[in-house]
Amino acid sequence: DIFEPGSTMKPFIAGLAMESGRVTPDTVIQTAPGHMQLAGATITDAHPHGALTVAQVIQKSSNVGTVKLAMQMQPREMWELYTQVGFGQKPQLPFPGVVSGRLRPYKTWRPIEQATMSYGYGVSGSLFQLARAYTAFARNGELVPVTLLRVEQPPAGGTRVLSDKTAAAMRHMLHMAAGPGGTAPKAQTMGYSVGGKTGTAHKQEGRGYATRKYRGFFVGLAPIENPRIVVAVMIDEPSNGKYYGGEVAAPVFAETVQQTLRILGVQPDMAVKPQIVAEPVEESF
Repeated sequence: DIFEPGSTMKPFIAGLAMESGRVTPDTVIQTAPGHMQLAGATITDAHPHGALTVAQVIQKSSNVGTVKLAMQMQPREMWELYTQVGFGQKPQLPFPGVVSGRLRPYKTWRPIEQATMSYGYGVSGSLFQLARAYTAFARNGELVPVTLLRVEQPPAGGTRVLSDKTAAAMRHMLHMAAGPGGTAPKAQTMGYSVGGKTGTAHKQEGRGYATRKYRGFFVGLAPIENPRIVVAVMIDEPSNGKYYGGEVAAPVFAETVQQTLRILGVQPDMAVKPQIVAEPVEESF
C-alpha cells in the first residue's frame, strides 16, 4: 500500500536545512501565531507555539516551522533528498508487492505544493520505503541496502545522503520528539532509549480528503545513540476515539522495540523503569 506519510517527512527537511548550512539545531524559527498564508492557502499548527528552535520544530511537529525551512530551499534540493532516500523509487527487492510511490518532478511544483510536501502531503510511499529512509538517521547518514534475507554482517554499499554530524543532530531531535514535551512520549520503552517521529494524515478519498478517516504513524529507531533497529508503524483508520500517531502508533512501536531488542540480546542502555512522564502533544498534520 502507498499513502501520504504526513509529518514523518519533516525530519528530512530539517536534515536538509542543516546539511546545506542554512540553519543549526538552535536556529530560532518564529511560528506565531500558529498559522501562515501561502499562495492563498492557510497552513496551520495543531497548537500555536511561538518562537521554536529547529530542534523544537521537530519535537513539537510544527507545520509552520517546517514550511518556513522548506521555503528557503529550491524545489530541486528537496526532490533530490527525497529521491536519494528512496521516495518515488521502486525498492530493488524480489517481491511482488513492491511499489515506487509518487514523487512528481520538481519542475512542476508550485510553492504551495513544495510547502505541503515538506510535511508529507502530495508525496506518497510505502511503509517499507519510510522505514528504509530512516536508516539514514540510524546509520550516520548512510541509507542501508535492503534485503529480505538474513545476513550475518551489515550489508555493504550504503548510499551516503547526510553527513555524520547532521545524522547525529537528527537522532537527538528524534529523541526529543519521543520524550517529554514531544508528540510521542508513549513511544518510550523500558530500558532502551528511543527516538522517532509521529505523523497523522487525513486519508485520501476521491479527489480530496476524508474529514474523519485518518492514518496514524510512528517511525523510529533504538537504542538512540547506537541504533540497531528501525521500526515503522502505520495504523489505518484508528477507530477507538484517538487517531494521532503519538496515541495510536507510538505504543505499538514501544512494544515492538522492547521485544525485538530483548530477542536480539541488546543490553538496556537506560535504567529499567517506565519512562512515560508527560501527555503527548498533538502533532500538526
